[in-house]
Amino acid sequence: MARIREVAERAGVSPATVSRALNGDPRITEKTRAKVLVAARELDYRPNLIARSLRRQETAKIGVVVSDIENPHFTHAVRAIEDHAFPRGYQVLLCNTDETPAKQHEYLEMLASERVLGVVLVPADPDDTSIRALLDLGIPVVAFDRVVRDDRADAVFVDNIDGARRATAHLLRLGRRTVAFVGGLSAIQTGADRQRGYEQAVAAAGYAPMLAFGAFRTEQAVQATRQLLTDHPDVDAIVAANNLMTIGVLRALHETGRIVPDDVALVGIDDPVWAEMIDPPLTTLAQPVRRMATAAAELLLERVKRERVQARHMVFQFELIVRASCGSGRPAVTTHDGERPETAFVATEHQRD
Repeated sequence: MARIREVAERAGVSPATVSRALNGDPRITEKTRAKVLVAARELDYRPNLIARSLRRQETAKIGVVVSDIENPHFTHAVRAIEDHAFPRGYQVLLCNTDETPAKQHEYLEMLASERVLGVVLVPADPDDTSIRALLDLGIPVVAFDRVVRDDRADAVFVDNIDGARRATAHLLRLGRRTVAFVGGLSAIQTGADRQRGYEQAVAAAGYAPMLAFGAFRTEQAVQATRQLLTDHPDVDAIVAANNLMTIGVLRALHETGRIVPDDVALVGIDDPVWAEMIDPPLTTLAQPVRRMATAAAELLLERVKRERVQARHMVFQFELIVRASCGSGRPAVTTHDGERPETAFVATEHQRD
């Protein structure tokens, strides 16, 4: 690992100036700060933020930035991250972006000024310059649910293309011929990937895609599904791209007098706790949220403690949980504790040089 003196020599300044520049001292000019950041990046210099916090008697803090705290998927993820971090001496600062790039940028700048030790980020904007700024300061970033476009960041996510393809293919195998897709935000990686998986499945079966967009929110999904059913009254199956939109789809089907699964079969992406409680029980694509979030927290702490330099990506797989809403008589997968069996989720990973 490079030392601060090496960075100072590369930038042509003193070690004290390097320290002040990396700590955001307003007395350092932007020109000098830029030279220091370039030198630090070239040498892969990472300040020892834990030691710095101890010297200043500061609490060890990590930031968690999610895109929608109302979505149970992210609520469960935050709980798992906090459960992993707090017993190890780290407190969590939680931020919610509402999928808004400008809001994400402000929160990341705030976390940098707070000198958090690391950040778990669900990116609304994978190209945000604040991500690079954090990494330049030696503050590690783990992208959760999606990736960012900086090779220095770790990532934990699920294979959305394969999952949506499998869900759609399942409905087609059951004899449904007009399978529609209620998607999220196509500008967001999860939205684009899930739509792509759906399109691959219907194309392979020789059908044209039938798309509606609910922006990952319930009310928008109600409106999108109503319009979908007006434009295409022959729809006999729907894949809903997240749990909030599944609620919207169910509401629209009820309002228009469609019966699940007799008239319209349904598969939802995400497996909320209520999926087994409704009538008929909901067929879902389940992802191991707690294990994914715990993995993200562990990757972050490895970086914070400087146990690893190379970036890692961990990719998990969905499990298709078949219940009655898709029109299949096959029984659902059952477990003892609410989590799916360990063998149901396969994670792959690779290191990035």
